[in-house]
Amino acid sequence: METSSSYVAFTPKRSLGGKTSLLCLLAISSRAAAFTSPIFQKTATLQRTAPSKTEGVEIELPDFDEMFGRIQEVSPLARLAIQGGGSGEGGGFAACDETSPAGMKWKKVERNKRKLVHQIDKIDNFQNLGPPLMRWRASMEGRCHGMMFADFIMNAERRQSWDPQIENVNELYPINDLDAANISMGFGKYGDCQKLGVGYTLTKAHPIGISPREQLTLCGIQQYDDGSAVIWGTELEDWHDHLMPAGERLTRARSHLFSIALVPTGENSFDAEYSLQLDFGGNLPHWLTGPIVLDSVKGMFGVAQPFFNAGEGGELDEFLKKEIEEDKFEDRNSILFTP
Repeated sequence: METSSSYVAFTPKRSLGGKTSLLCLLAISSRAAAFTSPIFQKTATLQRTAPSKTEGVEIELPDFDEMFGRIQEVSPLARLAIQGGGSGEGGGFAACDETSPAGMKWKKVERNKRKLVHQIDKIDNFQNLGPPLMRWRASMEGRCHGMMFADFIMNAERRQSWDPQIENVNELYPINDLDAANISMGFGKYGDCQKLGVGYTLTKAHPIGISPREQLTLCGIQQYDDGSAVIWGTELEDWHDHLMPAGERLTRARSHLFSIALVPTGENSFDAEYSLQLDFGGNLPHWLTGPIVLDSVKGMFGVAQPFFNAGEGGELDEFLKKEIEEDKFEDRNSILFTP
């Protein structure tokens, strides 16, 4: 395996600007190769790793070209966020290229322009993996903020506010240095990676007879210069099971594909597209679990909307003020400590 010695260069915190056309070409080429290569490598000599904040624990990094290629194939809004040029008035869903790749036929599940979640689509048995790939679209009011939106997925308290089956969500192994991830992604090719780590999810038993499930995922957050964001995750493989917390192993659920794309459509509005292919594991029929997933994610948007639209004095507003002050402090430090 590669070790931390593989990562010695410096990556700036902000994503690289002035390279939109080049990044678009790179994104298009990666789309063409989607679903043709594995995300992770079982052979140790082929793996790329980076140290976590826990001494002695390495994180296998995915094939980012393959992973973001897959996300762009299924999520036009994520493709728009990554390629750029689609934010602001007239942007978001209105600027998306809705052309689906050959053989990828979306089925309409719900359409209602008057609702917060105004469109839901699915592809049954996507990639012959069994469960459907589902896609939710919502147009939100409030400031677009990827890190805070991700909290509704990655923070246990916020997750439980809309998903009553969640027992715990825990970031086990955050990456030690985000520069390693940004280098591996190609210096801004997929935006600025602001968060990356291995997470563990534990669910409660469901009233309809579904026993508790567990998941082990690699998740991250990408930020873009125009305020867009892509929140992503992929299930880790069986050879990563040593990263599981101690205790009795439960039936494994698997997120074959997960992303949330956020693109600002104004100073206080943004479009959001949630894509998910979730396998509950065991022998549960997908016609039984699909409606549970559909309603659960719709509920998430309903809980998140008041948070983002709370306005002045709200939790998001206070967080943004604090963030601005921290950015100013970092700028002063950069001036003070530059030789």
